[in-house]
Amino acid sequence: MACAALNLLLFEDQANEILLPTADPRVAHVREVLRRLPGDDFDVAVVNGPKGKATILDDSPAGMHLSFLWKETVKDDRIPIRLLIGLPRPQTARKILQQAATLGVEAMDFFGTDKGEPSYADSKLWRTDEWRRHLLRGVEQAFSSFLPNVNCHATLELALDESLGSGRRLALDVYEAASPLALEDSTIQTSCQLAVGPERGWSERERDLLKESEFEFRHLGPRVLREETACVVALGILSSGNW
Repeated sequence: MACAALNLLLFEDQANEILLPTADPRVAHVREVLRRLPGDDFDVAVVNGPKGKATILDDSPAGMHLSFLWKETVKDDRIPIRLLIGLPRPQTARKILQQAATLGVEAMDFFGTDKGEPSYADSKLWRTDEWRRHLLRGVEQAFSSFLPNVNCHATLELALDESLGSGRRLALDVYEAASPLALEDSTIQTSCQLAVGPERGWSERERDLLKESEFEFRHLGPRVLREETACVVALGILSSGNW
């Protein structure tokens, strides 16, 4: 399968020089996708830190020797949106993690739902650091360095207890919402918390919890969308005021 050309590559530490071993997937990306040679440079960034340029000093079977030149200033470019997501099947969660990171959300809170499948929480996606790799890929695609904060909760109640803050509170619901999510809801001068239910929908108990927490219900039109599609469409609308 062909690799997508990422806009920059992320590194965990702000080093001056490193030797990336050949087994590191970033080496294959630089060689085979970016097609860089010794003496060439490419865009890099430190996770949650500054951007810069990496120059290839040497490329050998042992690995790729890189030097870095980092910019002094760094600005957090995340959009003040906190996404509350009914825990989906792992393949759907992978898409949401990467796409929401690309769109620049500030945080994601996944939670177990009344109608959801409990075994989803036991996926290797969550038991290992795989979930973080999807964030990295999404942020690299967006030419950014700032990762969303990600949390997992057993229930909607716990997610609300730990994540609620100031700003707008919106929940997607194709059945109960009287008005569509619109540009007027975008986060131009305020933060926003957006709750997206599981593919089987909210339970009545969960709807009551959202109402008690002062969430306003919105819909995305008459069509029933997949959870990952609903997240992307809603985030596009809400973040448009920051473009």
